[in-house]
Amino acid sequence: MENYKFGDSNQTSKHMTKIKMIFTLLFTITLDAYSQNTANAGITSTAVSSGIGLGSVLAVVTSWERNKSVLLALLHGIFSWLYVIYFVITRKPNERKK
Repeated sequence: MENYKFGDSNQTSKHMTKIKMIFTLLFTITLDAYSQNTANAGITSTAVSSGIGLGSVLAVVTSWERNKSVLLALLHGIFSWLYVIYFVITRKPNERKK
């Protein structure tokens, strides 16, 4: 375990919170921008439905890795992107890429 000064840990925590908030804001703006009705409604609806499927897959995989529960994985798959965002914000240090 690495040794941190109290101030450094607090600064890192604040920095990570800002990054998470920026990521969430950018994600919602991007989702809104790409889900508008356009002349090519068929292409847009295909892209949006594929995105929802991808969110469900990510939610199920991350839920399974954290909880090892089929019931929770199915429930989190229903919540899709909401659970993925929750997972990114609340993930533990041992769940981060090393």
